[in-house]
Amino acid sequence: MAYHKHATPNFRNLVVRPMWITLKAALRTLPIIGRSKFLQAHGTSKAYHGQETKLWDEEKLASMDEFDRARYASLSEQTYAPDRETTELFPHFERPVTVMYPYERLEEMEPWLFVPGNYNGRIGVIWETCTACKACVRICPNDCLHMETETRVNVLDLAEEGDENHGFGVELEVGGLAARRIEGSKEAAENFELSISHEAPPEEYEFGEVINLSGDTVSVRWNASGTTEDVSSGELVGAEVDIVSGRIDIGRCMFCGLCMESCPFNSFFMTNEYDGMSGFTREDLWFDADRTRVLPVQHAEAVDRELAKRANQARKKAEKAAAKAAGSEA
Repeated sequence: MAYHKHATPNFRNLVVRPMWITLKAALRTLPIIGRSKFLQAHGTSKAYHGQETKLWDEEKLASMDEFDRARYASLSEQTYAPDRETTELFPHFERPVTVMYPYERLEEMEPWLFVPGNYNGRIGVIWETCTACKACVRICPNDCLHMETETRVNVLDLAEEGDENHGFGVELEVGGLAARRIEGSKEAAENFELSISHEAPPEEYEFGEVINLSGDTVSVRWNASGTTEDVSSGELVGAEVDIVSGRIDIGRCMFCGLCMESCPFNSFFMTNEYDGMSGFTREDLWFDADRTRVLPVQHAEAVDRELAKRANQARKKAEKAAAKAAGSEA
């Protein structure tokens, strides 16, 4: 499980920081001293610095129907901030109060306070290792998981040249699919914060159909743009369209983790994402494949284990086939 830098169980996070926050909270109740900027600033997010945040924005109000707009119009001009005064009578007595979730979020607050390493947050799936065995679908007691078609790169194609597991993936062929890594996607994936990002992870590959093969040159028609381009075969990896557990109803999920425990292919994880799972309708809680996807770099050890296992199976299969062919020729 990928840790936030402040979620790592070390002396600073388990001892020093909690003691300092307790002392700071006590000092903030003192007159004059408690109003100092040094004690007021405790975080880097705008909301947690006490800046006012509008409860409703104009775009959200415009998207509501007439009934809801009339119902929430009185709240549209109100602003809230987590560090507001307790009363006008005692302005020097201030304290942190509960933020107006989900309109305000403490994105940069110390995550270790409420996100331990074994916290069962949003379900995440590494599509590259999923085989659509449906073990997760069968075990789910709330019928949260649903299969759908997903274009993806197989885990066997993640091995780079020079790796002992390279060469066991999908072969490029006319009419098949190919994938090319998007420029800058590797850096974006490494910088993606799984526990505090409330959006789909960055795309790693662009997909296209192989039109022609000529030596080391491959003609590919890209799905996104519809344009045809001649690309070196070294820049491409094979891709495939598979049925995977691509749609999850978070509204029905009780975060029991049975899907993770039942998965035999190191594909399912309960991520540390504690936020970003709210909406105004039931449909907002249907997370499609792009939202439930976990980047392989976030769980590199699990991906490497699965890659080594499948490559070993493919290697043994190829050896048996070669031995059988040699025996038939003899």
